Amino acid sequence: MQRTDFSEMACSIARTLDVMGEPWSPLILRDIFVGMSRFEQLQADLGISRKVLTERLNHLVDRGVLERRPYDKRPRYEYVLTGKGLELIDVLMVMVAWGDKWLAGKAGPPVLYRHHACGEISHVELSCSHCGKPMHSNDIDVLPGPGAAA
Repeated sequence: MQRTDFSEMACSIARTLDVMGEPWSPLILRDIFVGMSRFEQLQADLGISRKVLTERLNHLVDRGVLERRPYDKRPRYEYVLTGKGLELIDVLMVMVAWGDKWLAGKAGPPVLYRHHACGEISHVELSCSHCGKPMHSNDIDVLPGPGAAA
């Protein structure tokens, strides 16, 4: 199936979706972040077909989110997050906070996150990069930026 190309839209959400909007991509990034770096590990954990996993990994490598590194004399590779990929993990952590709040149910969150700086179990919160105060949808106005469509 041909995917719609969002990469040229004058919208940062659309451009981000072009990189990781296919449902398997965030799960692949999650697994690589927690240390599953080899094809067989990813396939076993996700239960994804080899064809789809190959397509997704190639897409993420092509977009500069993952780097492919050989680990054997045979053509075998492991996948590591680039700086660009690590910043996408931040996006996933915001998704985790939402999912834990609204979808975890009585069982609670399936994963906990310990913050290195303070050692406490915590979650991501959005804050303004200028003043540090909380920044949520009801705290902002949306204005056209320099890259806005005419």
